[in-house]
Amino acid sequence: MSDETGSTAPSRRSLLGWGGAGLALGAVAAGGTVAALNTGDETAPVASAGAAVPFHGVHQAGIATAVQDRLHFAAFDVTTKDREALVALLKDWTAAAARMTAGQAVGEGAYGGLAEAPPDDTGEALGLKPSRLTLTIGFGPSLFDKGRFGLEGVRPAALVDLPAFPGDNLDKTRSGGDLCVQACADDPQVAVHAIRNLARIGFGKVAVRWSQLGFGKTSSTTPDAQTPRNMMGFKDGTRNISGKDTAELDQHVWVSGKDGPQWLAGGSYLVARRIRMNIETWDRTPLKEQEDIFGRDKGEGAAVGKAKERDEPFLPAMLPTAHVRLAHPDSNGGAKMLRRGYSFTDGTDGLGRLDAGLFFLAYQRDIHKGFVPVQRSLAGSDVLNEYIQHVGSALFAVPPGVRDKDDWWGRALFSQRNS
Repeated sequence: MSDETGSTAPSRRSLLGWGGAGLALGAVAAGGTVAALNTGDETAPVASAGAAVPFHGVHQAGIATAVQDRLHFAAFDVTTKDREALVALLKDWTAAAARMTAGQAVGEGAYGGLAEAPPDDTGEALGLKPSRLTLTIGFGPSLFDKGRFGLEGVRPAALVDLPAFPGDNLDKTRSGGDLCVQACADDPQVAVHAIRNLARIGFGKVAVRWSQLGFGKTSSTTPDAQTPRNMMGFKDGTRNISGKDTAELDQHVWVSGKDGPQWLAGGSYLVARRIRMNIETWDRTPLKEQEDIFGRDKGEGAAVGKAKERDEPFLPAMLPTAHVRLAHPDSNGGAKMLRRGYSFTDGTDGLGRLDAGLFFLAYQRDIHKGFVPVQRSLAGSDVLNEYIQHVGSALFAVPPGVRDKDDWWGRALFSQRNS
């Protein structure tokens, strides 16, 4: 295991090179068949409910990919001051991620190796299918701070802390981070296993800053599927960008080579917001008032005055403070984001109320044309603010995909230094 100085003590992993290039990731994985190389159509049908999603591709999986049922999201602080140690960690993480998304154990696995050494894998995913696990990494603004890793000269202009919005009550212990990893899967244990093993591999170089479990996806990238519902019982994400709509993805999600530093071309920006819902108050609100607040009916999800969920809404028919009206692209200069949010319940708040709500995740090409104007509109006038509060926030630059077995997370970024 490497320490903060980058020196390497002999270990089974270093001696046997579990992160090396000899991994047969195109072979049949335990519990599911590994799909072909991801060439951009991340929503292609999988062979079965437990099948693997391709790890390698032009874009990272877990963005346009068909949304899975469960989430484990983690933000990390980088504790090492050694650039080469961080690079080595990203390479190790990439190798481990490629194996786990294929349904394989990390390194030599959880048993059968040297009895005198800790196993390479923690073991709780043994016997489980890949469950469409995707792992998506992002880099926070603080990673580019001057004097840390020599990245200040290649920091994207858009990668700055989000502005303060009216009504925010942000908890610093649930905000920010140098790195993030989004683990999505159809089995919660598979997602938790993935984050746990990355944290274990990173011990001494990174530390978990905060994390969030999520269930009940609240958005879909597959419009032909049923729109999921949030904790308030309403369908959420009816107008979400389709993961198969390449024109919409190019326009609103993927960063172009003309947008900023070349290392980010083919990537995206991720906004993560923990939104607490006062569900006990909401549950005592009359149905008609609930529907007026959203601008949709609760059963079908149709906009005011319409019969079907996907009928084009007539915004003037809604209250000026209705959520749908304020969030609609027509009210925000055409702004769109690809959403991958999840519901959460994290015990109680100590006052007899559930700590529950929405963990909002949105990918976009330009936050100044995406999240920022939409949130300003919502924060200023949305009557739904009486029932919700933003309590956590983070922004990350999400690099493009890992092209092949010789590539690794952040390679294009760390190949550059300040001029």
